[in-house]
Amino acid sequence: MHHNPITIENLSYAYPDGTEALYQIDLSIHATERVALVGANGSGKSTLLQHFNGLIIPQQGTVVVGELAIAPHTLTKIRNFVGLVFQNPDDQLFMPTVWEDITFGPMNQGLRGGCLADRAVAAMQSVGLDPDKYSGRSANNLSGGEKKRVAIAGVLAMQPQILILDEPSAQLDPRSRRQLIHLLDSLPLTQLIATHDLDLALELCDRTIVLNHGQIVYDGQTEQIMSNADLLEEYALEMPLSYSRPYCLLEHAPAA
Repeated sequence: MHHNPITIENLSYAYPDGTEALYQIDLSIHATERVALVGANGSGKSTLLQHFNGLIIPQQGTVVVGELAIAPHTLTKIRNFVGLVFQNPDDQLFMPTVWEDITFGPMNQGLRGGCLADRAVAAMQSVGLDPDKYSGRSANNLSGGEKKRVAIAGVLAMQPQILILDEPSAQLDPRSRRQLIHLLDSLPLTQLIATHDLDLALELCDRTIVLNHGQIVYDGQTEQIMSNADLLEEYALEMPLSYSRPYCLLEHAPAA
């Protein structure tokens, strides 16, 4: 693994209507690091994520994954290296059965036969899905948490070294969310997690990056930003429950 699996220098991006989505982003992600990417809606999180596996090609600046700069001729190699899990699993699950969804990626990598089956079974087991129970089912009939696990398994079956997740806990019930946190915590991969769920960021990530209007306004320890009520309010972020409860209790405590 390259020491800095992702390095971004002077990255800027504007939409066709001229709206600037990212402005002069400089960023390095280290091997096996788990980093939270947070910010209000429209801050540029999803646009930045889509640069990491070449869904968006840099207009200005460079994005280097491993030792490859993202460009049209490097996309195949980079997409084998970087796995992207979309916010809505329905955007990734389109085959008739769970097994076909999970084997779709590695088949496109050229795997067949026993190697393909072994890869798919291992990916399913790693996310807590029983291959005998789930392989023949349609993703349409699964719960939100189960769909999310199938989507992650499909990415893991391609054996990426970097996992990019866009709002992984969105629309999950508390039990599914807890299972997701345990899963992500168990994966020995470099992870970049874009999320509004600051409690999840606090549990999983030692480092947090805050985007505001397409610029990095904070890059540092997660606990430090999460305990700073003024900074969170400035960037329209909600303080995690684990930090806000004591403040709520103090605010409503009876006078001595």
